Amino acid sequence: MAIAIGCDEAAFELKQILKQVLIDRGLEVEDFGTHDTLPVLYPDIAFAAAQSIVDGRNDRAVLLCGTGIGMAISANKVPGIRAAQCHDTYSAERARKSNDAQVLTMGARVVGPELAKTILHAWLASEFEPARSGPKIARIREFEEAVKKA
Repeated sequence: MAIAIGCDEAAFELKQILKQVLIDRGLEVEDFGTHDTLPVLYPDIAFAAAQSIVDGRNDRAVLLCGTGIGMAISANKVPGIRAAQCHDTYSAERARKSNDAQVLTMGARVVGPELAKTILHAWLASEFEPARSGPKIARIREFEEAVKKA
């Protein structure tokens, strides 16, 4: 599995920790930055990482900022992307199983490194279960297609 990862300056240290977790699991990781603690426009990082999923370069993405909210909003602007902000393992699991979320966002000012690792593991271990939520995800895709045509 190929994973994109990105963050803003508030989450740089957490990104470095989670990036190593992914590498240690044997996953291919593409780092979209930021690469230091200088201020950055996080939407650009979210757009690029999310687009890499749409383009087929990566299977999923982990995006981090102070709260996880801005990254989720930004990634969700990319057609075809479902990003979910998760600060607990249940939400991370359901984001995958019920919503087929390809992007996990977290806030470095909300969760500590150990909880973030646990959330990441729960999300990575979960797969979409289309039996109940398949029609809902299909409806989201239909809406996105209709918007593109409008």
